[in-house]
Amino acid sequence: MKIALLQLTSTGDKSENLALVEPKIRQAAGQGASLVVLPEATMQAFDNGRLDTQAEELDGDFATALRELAAELGVTIVVGMFRPADTHKERNRVYNTALITGNGMHRGYDKIHTFDAFDYRESDTVKPGEALVTFEHEGAVVGVATCYDIRFPEQFKELARRGADIVVVPTSWADGEGKRHQWRTLTVARALDAGVFIAAACQARPGGEAKAGQASGPTGIGHSVVVSPTGERLAESGYGEDLLVVDIDPADAARARRALPLL
Repeated sequence: MKIALLQLTSTGDKSENLALVEPKIRQAAGQGASLVVLPEATMQAFDNGRLDTQAEELDGDFATALRELAAELGVTIVVGMFRPADTHKERNRVYNTALITGNGMHRGYDKIHTFDAFDYRESDTVKPGEALVTFEHEGAVVGVATCYDIRFPEQFKELARRGADIVVVPTSWADGEGKRHQWRTLTVARALDAGVFIAAACQARPGGEAKAGQASGPTGIGHSVVVSPTGERLAESGYGEDLLVVDIDPADAARARRALPLL
């Protein structure tokens, strides 16, 4: 199975972002990828205005365009977007949704663990999801998590118990002191905890390596990565925009769990 991770810098306009990602998805498909993973907040980058003003349901223009593109290319796309949720403390909240579209599927995973940490409260504007999501792709089971979920090992273990061989993780990880080290450690740890492949696509670091290590807010740090079930980094990006296409054997996950039956 070939998985593509698109590392990019989305903008504050969902129409611009749709135009940005379409050629990149075509490029990934052209290199043989059948599963294409894009970052969290691809539809609208964080720190670019209110999320509720551009949020849409899965039958909206953004999601529908990607559904049609996936059907045309014969791929499955996983991409971060926002959907209307509720009103909380006089604010219109959204769901932070990973859209899964292609090969007859069109559904979403709503991020369960909102980023309420380091004096920031994502839950003020984002309603937490409640349900784990898996889907089948080329005979393998794929679980879905988003960004801050990576700090919660039980979510990944439960996805593995439900049969996941791979967990895709759309991400917009904040930069700052120690954050790159934490991200690289956590992606490997979750692969080892659950005996799964981790395929995490992150927003690129605005300003690139020149800004590395400076606090950025939740706008991306780069370092998209594919990690094997035994903790090996099979491919990893730097800070800038990138496309990774990685060929994996999902059966390696079952073999890793037989050898080390942690679950």
